[in-house]
This record gives sequence, C-alpha cells and structure tokens, in this order.
Amino acid sequence: MTPLESLIATGTKLWLDSIDPDLVLENRALGATGATSNPIIVTNLLQTGRFDSELGSLLAEGLSDDEVAWKMTDQLVRNAQDVFAEVCRDTAGNDGYVSFVLDPLLEDESCPLNVEEKAARYAELAKQWAAGHENRMIKVPATPGGLAAVEEMVAAGVTVNVTLIFSDRQYELARDAVWRGAQRRTDPKSLKSVYSIFISRIDVYTEQHVPDLSDAAQGEVGIVNAKRIWQENQKFWAGKELPLDQEIIFASTGTKKPDDPKDKYVAALTGSDIQTNPPATNEAIQAMTGKTFTRQVDQLPAQDVLDDIDQHVNFQHLEETLMQEGLKKFADPQKALLALIAEKRESLAK
Repeated sequence: MTPLESLIATGTKLWLDSIDPDLVLENRALGATGATSNPIIVTNLLQTGRFDSELGSLLAEGLSDDEVAWKMTDQLVRNAQDVFAEVCRDTAGNDGYVSFVLDPLLEDESCPLNVEEKAARYAELAKQWAAGHENRMIKVPATPGGLAAVEEMVAAGVTVNVTLIFSDRQYELARDAVWRGAQRRTDPKSLKSVYSIFISRIDVYTEQHVPDLSDAAQGEVGIVNAKRIWQENQKFWAGKELPLDQEIIFASTGTKKPDDPKDKYVAALTGSDIQTNPPATNEAIQAMTGKTFTRQVDQLPAQDVLDDIDQHVNFQHLEETLMQEGLKKFADPQKALLALIAEKRESLAK
C-alpha cells in the first residue's frame, strides 16, 4: 500500500488543489477523487503557454479579457470534471466534484456593491456556472456578501463549497444558511455541501500575533480549530438523515515552515471528510516509503494545550486578520489573470 493509499484507507477523501490536466490525471491514478480551482492555478497554467491555442481561438472571437478568463476557467474545470465524473456517478453524488470559484472581484476593495447587491450577484453567477453540471461545486467565500447568497444558491439546487472559513462563527453561519436553503428545495435530501476550513494560515497568524502560546500549543492552533469545527459539523448533520455527506474540506494543508514535516497537517486530519492537498504535498507524501496513516481527526491534544489556546488566541481578531489577507489573495490573482490575458492578446497577435 502506498502512503496516499494508506491515507485514503483511513476514510479521508483525497482531492487535488489544482486543475492542471496532467496533474489531475496523475493524482487520479494515485487515488484522488476530486479537485479545486482558483485564479492563481488558472493564471499559472496559462502562463506556461500550453493553452495558447485555446486562448488564441477565444481572442479571435473578439471576446473581452474578462470573458476569455471565465471561458478558460470554465474549460479547465470541465476537463477536470470529466476525469472525476465516474467517481460522482459511482458514489451517487457523494464525491467526484471539482470546485469553481465565483468572481473574486466582488470582494475587491474597489467593488461598489453593498452586501445585498453582492449576494444577488453571487447567486446569479452561481446559477449560471452550475447549470448543466452534475459534479461541479460552486465556491463562494464566507464573507458577508457570500454568506448572504448561500441560502438562495442552495435553494436553487446549487452544490456549494463555502470557502475562506477560519472560525466556527463563519462555519455556523454558512451551515445554517445551507440548511435553510435545503428546506426550500423540492427534495431536501438531494443536498450536498462542503465547508473549506483553512489550516496552515492560522499557524502563521499565531506565530506573528500570539507569541505567548506555549511551545506545545504553537503550531497546533490550525489543527485544533479544524478538528473542533469538524466535531461540530458531525453533530449538526447526525440527525438530519441525509443520504449524502455534508463535509469539511481541510484546506491549506501544505506546510509553511521549512522545518515542519510535509505531512504535518495531512497526518493530523486523517480519517474523515476531504483534504485538498497541493500537488507538491501529495508528491512529498507519496515519496515517504513505508508511511502508514491512522485516524487522527477525532483526537485532540491534552487539555492544558487546549486551555492555552483558548486563553491566548482571540479568534475574532484571527478571523478578521486572515479574512483581510485571504480576500486580497482572492482578488489580486483574478486581476493578475486579467492582466496576463491582456499580455497574451498582444503577444499572440504578433
């Protein structure tokens, strides 16, 4: 059994944090059953020149940079969906999805829309990009505008991935909106939803903002936070008698510190739900000959470590700080994607 097969054997669903066509096929062969996308991934793919022919065809149609960006994103996500479609069919819709990000520029500081207007736009885009897709998840951020759109999206039959979640407050708002939306469906039992909890970024935050944490607690806050939200999610959905799992996505599982083991977050969260791992993380784990994973998602550290975290970490400040950083990382790559297409327009025209 390979290390990644061992990880999957614990009950973890392995998704790839990329829609690179080559990496999708490679990781599908390793056991991956889904994937996620974002503007950084799309930009990096288009920068390689591998898709200049497709870009050239779209540009020749006279489309705007924005239209080209979304058509390329749509096509790359579709390609990944095709790879995982069999998984979706075999699991009756419980796995095999690829996430599609809604317009990040709705969260740019220059966006003139208020929360209500953002919510309406998110819901409109979600219905547009989800239409006709069985295994596409629509990714919406846990911002005021995004959260305000979730109920309507779910009520319309959209499968949602609520992302950029750093706190139980955000998770609860997202989950409750999803459940309200499900009640408005003709068949609430068709519901499938996921909640992307970011992990490694939290430990970067605590190193910068919470230096008083003990050595035992420093570097563990992201894991503890994710496990606690996972426990809450398990309890909430336990009595709903839904055929499909409403799951946590453990996101941001790549390590940020060079000294950390590459499988630090992967190993700590094994045994349930979904991990979206960067390609480099999967590659590093697969190279760990003889590595065997065991279920850890329901194991919390000693009480004194938990008490230390609860005493010193201000989760409201943590959420506000990381959301501000996260939204910039959300919007700036979309601007970079548009700038890249403008450059491609010029270079391919020569």
